[in-house]
Amino acid sequence: MFRRAAQRRGTSADYLVVGLGNPGEKFLGTRHNLGYEVIDKFAMRESVSLDISKPDRSRIAVIHHLDKRLVLACPTTFMNLSGEAVASLIRRNGVDDVERLIVVHDELDLEPGRVKVKRGGSAAGHNGLKSIRQHVGSDDFVRIRIGVGKPPDPRNGRNWVLKKPTQEDRMRLDLAASVAVDAIEIIMAGGVDQAMNKINGLQS
Repeated sequence: MFRRAAQRRGTSADYLVVGLGNPGEKFLGTRHNLGYEVIDKFAMRESVSLDISKPDRSRIAVIHHLDKRLVLACPTTFMNLSGEAVASLIRRNGVDDVERLIVVHDELDLEPGRVKVKRGGSAAGHNGLKSIRQHVGSDDFVRIRIGVGKPPDPRNGRNWVLKKPTQEDRMRLDLAASVAVDAIEIIMAGGVDQAMNKINGLQS
């Protein structure tokens, strides 16, 4: 069951969009921080800044887009504790529908720069998704997956995502981050199915 508190503070959010990553300068630009990059890019597109919310353990911004109230968030926890921040954000923003939670994250199973929108599914070894599933009680939330490709050694996935990509892949990932922002906007305007139809067929 999707968990949220009966009591919330302030106005309910129509959408909560969470970008996953690790805090700290040493993780900037790594494959695992693509979720952060997308949220920051969306905030720049809307000319807003993300501010620290200590109760939510996140950097957040609230915007109104297409007559909808949207909360953008980057947890300041480490990746494997992302669910703690997400659970707090859900409660405090009155999110009562799991499809109103959109999580942006890196994806080993997609080639670098490929973007796909997905509803639900397994965590596929992603610690941030595992933590969210554990804390919100559902894995039916919407994911925007950004491909980073597989490491040459399949046993080296952890080190792969914590490193910066090659210059060629960096160019692909920068473009993918913009596509991911477009995907968020499409979801808000027309729903998840429309975003899947428009985004999932695009090539990197």
